[in-house]
This record gives sequence, C-alpha cells and structure tokens, in this order.
Amino acid sequence: MLLDAQRSLLLIVDVQQALLPAMADPGRVARGAAILMKAASRLEIPLLVSEQYPRGLGPTVPELAKLAPAGTVLPKLHFSCTDDPELGARLRQSGRDQVVLAGIEAHVCVLQTALGLKAAGLHPFVVADATASRTAASHQAALARLGASGVPVGTVEMVVFEWLNRAGTPVFKDLSPLIK
Repeated sequence: MLLDAQRSLLLIVDVQQALLPAMADPGRVARGAAILMKAASRLEIPLLVSEQYPRGLGPTVPELAKLAPAGTVLPKLHFSCTDDPELGARLRQSGRDQVVLAGIEAHVCVLQTALGLKAAGLHPFVVADATASRTAASHQAALARLGASGVPVGTVEMVVFEWLNRAGTPVFKDLSPLIK
C-alpha cells in the first residue's frame, strides 16, 4: 500500500508526560511524531491525538501538544483507539481510509489500534521510528506481529515522501528540511 495524502489521517497515540520518559528511546519517538505532525499540517492531512487516562498519565508532551490543532486531542480508557467511542467515531467520520500511527506503547495501544483499524476495513500504517515501548524486545515483538498480521510498517521518511509524491514543489521545499 502506497500512502496517499488525500486518503490519510495521522493518529498520534499516547505520547504523554508520564509515559514518554519510560520508553526505550523517548527522543526518537518525540522527534518522529513532531515531523509527522508538521508534515500532516502542511499537507492538510487530518490529525488526531489520543491520551490514555490523562488524569493519571498526564497530558500529551508539550512539544507535540503545541502542534495539535484545537479539538484534536482526545482522552481514552480503552487501549485501542478504535474501541473508544469518541475516537472510534472521529476515525470513522474522517472519511480517510489510511491511518498512519505513531506513539506509545508499540506493543499495547499502537498494536491494538492498528489491529482494530484493520478489522474495521481501514488501512493502518505503523511508523517504526516514531513508536516505542519500554523495552526494545517489546517494540520488536510489536513490529513483527504487525507485519505478520498484514499491517505495513515503515519510517517517518517513508511516510513524508509518500505523502509528498514528488519533488520540485513548494510543499516539498517546505518539508524536505524536516527529514534532513
């Protein structure tokens, strides 16, 4: 599946203040998610941000929260965003069939969301270098299970260049510095 900016929605999963520092590579996740959010904004790709039990785990980290438009950050209690009534409804109402996923934890909320999206007939795409778990083994197990389940896995750079589709445009010139 080739990603298409006109069919995509970006979903940032649970990159929250109490969770991010516990990840195996928190800086990589925050950088990757920020690049994806900036690219989505420039390309007018819809964005949703989930927060797992924010009362206990805190809000989305400030560097990502500032990139989220008003009304796009939604709390949840379910591990899968597709099982949460409001997030599930927003995903269905978006009219987009490709959902690019980044966030934490790869082996819990990201994995369950991707599998839920696939079961709902949508096309999830997990961004490996913008996801993490507390241990590298859990992250790798999640990526392996996703691949075995038919969920494509790629990188931030793959997503941005697929969304762009071609060089030599003003938007390409705006976004290419993000990945250099």
